[in-house]
Amino acid sequence: MPGVLRYLSHPQVAMETDIPVPEWKLSEIGKHRVKRIAGAPVLRATTRLVSSGETKAVETARIMALGIGLEVEIDDAMGENDRSATGFLPPAEFQDVANQFFREPYISVRGWERAIDAQSRIVRATLPYLKQADQGDILLVGHGGVGTLLYCHFADAPISRSFDQPNNGGGNYFTIAIDSFRAVHPWRRMEELLESVPCNREEATDRDIRWYGDN
Repeated sequence: MPGVLRYLSHPQVAMETDIPVPEWKLSEIGKHRVKRIAGAPVLRATTRLVSSGETKAVETARIMALGIGLEVEIDDAMGENDRSATGFLPPAEFQDVANQFFREPYISVRGWERAIDAQSRIVRATLPYLKQADQGDILLVGHGGVGTLLYCHFADAPISRSFDQPNNGGGNYFTIAIDSFRAVHPWRRMEELLESVPCNREEATDRDIRWYGDN
C-alpha cells in the first residue's frame, strides 16, 4: 500500500530574546509532548525521518527518532521563513506581521522572506522525498509557517492564514499521500497520532476545521 508523508511542526519553545530565533530550543512542555507521541504505533511504518536544521526542529526530530528507531537527516532548505530582518518580535506585533505575510504573499513584509518564495523553497525541498519514496512512510519535522505554505500547495489552495496550524504553541501535523501528491487532511494536534491507524487515505472528520478566519 502506498505510504504517506507526514509533516510535523515543532511544539512549544523556550523563548530567549537574546539569541537568534533559529537557535531557540524546545521548552520542557514541548519536549514532554514529543516524548509522549514518539512511540505512536502509526509511526512504525516510517522509513525516513528528515528535519529542518533549526535547533527546535532538530530536537523534536531526535526525540521522534528514539521512538521510531531511525537516524535523523538534516535538510537546511526546510527552515522556517526567513525573519532575520526583524529578529524577535513581541507576540502581538509578530501576529500582525504574520497576518500580513500570508495576506500579501508577493510582498516582503518588513524585510521577511516573501511567502511565495518560502513556499517555493519548502516545496522544492519536499518533492525529492516524495519522489524517492518507494515504500514506507516519511516524517518531515519543521515549522508552522512554511508548513502551512506546504499544505496550501499540496491542497491546491491559495496562500492564506486560514490554513495555518491551530494556535496551540505548535506541535501539529498534516498528511500528504505519496501516490497522489495530495494533502489528505489539514493540521491536527500531534497527540492525534496516538489515535491514528496506518492508512494512505485518512478521512477528514469534523475536527478538520479551519482555526482562523480570513486574514
